[in-house]
Amino acid sequence: MSSALNAATPTTPPNVLSIAGTDPTGGAGIQADLKSISANGGFGMCAVTALIAQNTEGVRSINIPPVSFLREQLDAVSDDVQIDVVKIGMLGTSEITGTVATWLRDIKPAKVVLDPVMVATSGDRLLDQDAEAAVLELISQVDVITPNVPELAVIAGAEPATVWDETVGQAVDVAKRFDVAVLAKGGHLSGDTAYDALVLPDGTVSTISAPRVDTKNTHGTGCSLSSAVATRWAVTGDLETAVRQSKTWLTEALRHADDLNVGRGHGPVHHFAGVWDRGLTPLPEDIATQWWQDIAEIREDVDRLPFVLGLADGSLDPDTFTWYVDQDAIYLNGYSRTLAAASTKAPTQEEQMFWAEAAHGALAEELELHRSFAGEDVGRTDVVPSAVTRAYVDHLTATAAVGSYGEIIAAILPCYWLYRDIGTRFHDVEGDHPYRAWLDTYSDAAFDEATDRAIALVSDYAANHATAEEREKMRTAFYNSSWHELEFFAEPTRRLQH
Repeated sequence: MSSALNAATPTTPPNVLSIAGTDPTGGAGIQADLKSISANGGFGMCAVTALIAQNTEGVRSINIPPVSFLREQLDAVSDDVQIDVVKIGMLGTSEITGTVATWLRDIKPAKVVLDPVMVATSGDRLLDQDAEAAVLELISQVDVITPNVPELAVIAGAEPATVWDETVGQAVDVAKRFDVAVLAKGGHLSGDTAYDALVLPDGTVSTISAPRVDTKNTHGTGCSLSSAVATRWAVTGDLETAVRQSKTWLTEALRHADDLNVGRGHGPVHHFAGVWDRGLTPLPEDIATQWWQDIAEIREDVDRLPFVLGLADGSLDPDTFTWYVDQDAIYLNGYSRTLAAASTKAPTQEEQMFWAEAAHGALAEELELHRSFAGEDVGRTDVVPSAVTRAYVDHLTATAAVGSYGEIIAAILPCYWLYRDIGTRFHDVEGDHPYRAWLDTYSDAAFDEATDRAIALVSDYAANHATAEEREKMRTAFYNSSWHELEFFAEPTRRLQH
C-alpha cells in the first residue's frame, strides 16, 4: 500500500483526480465522479480513458484515444497541481492500465482508490484476460479497492458470493493477499438492508449498513461511491470515517433518485439532493455541528457554573455532589426510558440495539458510578426530585411519548455531548482528586465512541429522513435539552445559596 489509511488532512478542499471513461448522460463515469467529488467537498479533476456513447438504456460504442494522450493528460495535471487523492474507474485495456500504473509509480500520489470496473451489472465480463490480469497487478499499487460482488469474486478467484458472510470472507482474503483495503459492496445481494464492509489488510472488518432503497435508478452508484470515499478520505484523513460518510451520502442520493427525470432506462442517482435540500450545507454531520454551535452561549454558561468549576478542580463540597448524584439517579430513570423509546421507534435493527444498550447502560453502569460516591442508598425512592430535575425528566418523557423518532434522539443527544465535553476537557487531573472517577467515566474511549455514534445517528436522520418541519422540531428538542442540562448543573449551587 502506498500510503497510510489515516493521514493528515488538507487545509483547503482536496484536489481529487478521476481517471475513467465518460458518460454523456452524466450518470456514471467521469461525469458522475466529478459530481460526487463536488458534493462531498473536493475539487474534481479528470483524465479520460475512453469516450463512450451511452445512455440510461445501454452502451452504443466506445472510442479509445491513444494511450500516449492519456499520459499527456495525467502529466498535465500532476505537473501543475498537487493531487491529494486519485480515483481510478474504467480502464478497459491492458495498455491503458499499464499507462496508469507507470504514472502512479512515477508520481506516487498520497492516496489511490480503485473502482475495479470488471463485471457489468448483468454479470457480463467487461475486460479480456490480458486487461483483467493488468487490473489485478494494479491492485498492488493502490490503497483501496471498491469492488461489487461479482468483481470481488473475480479478484478472489472464486464464484460470486450469494450471502453477505461469504462476501466478507472473500474481501478478507483479497485484502490480505494484495495488502490493500477492500470496500466490499453488498448492493448485488438481496434483503431489506444494504451492507458494505471495509476490510483492512490485517483482517479488521468494519460493517456499514443502511436501509435498501427501492429504486431502479441506480446508474453510476459504483462510480459515485468510490469517488465519494476518495474525497471524504482526503477531507477527513480517516478511511473508515470516509466510508461511513460516503454511505450516508449515497443512500441519500439513491433515496432522491426518483426526483430526477433522466432517460427511460436505469437513471442516475441524485448526487446533489442533500446539498440542494439543505441550502448548500455540504454534509449531514454539519447539521448537528451547527446545533452545537447554536448552544455556544449555553456551553459557556455551563463552564462558569460553580458546580462545574468545583467538580473540575476537586473543591466541590461533597454534600453538594451527593445531592447532585441523588437527583441524577432520578433523572437517569427517566432518561433510560427515553432511550428505550428511541429504540422502540428506531427504523433499523442497528439503531434499535444502540439505543437499547444505552438505556441499559444508563441504569446499570452510570448508577453504579453514582453508588461509588453515594453508597447503596443512591436511587432510593424517598428522594424528592427538585423542580429542575422534574422539569428535565418531564421534557424527555413528553418527547418520548408524542415526539417522532428524530425528536427523541435529538432530545437525548445533549446528555451525551455536553457530558463528554466536560469530562474530556477536565479529566486530566492530578493528585488525589475526589471526583476523578466521574470525570474519567465521561472521557473514556467507550463513552467517546458512543457519543460519536449518537451524533452520527441524529445527523443522518436529520439530513436523510426528516422533513424540514421535523428537522426544525429536532433542533428545538436539542436546544431545550441543552438548556435543561444548564439548569441541572446550576441547581446544586442554587440549593446552597438558599
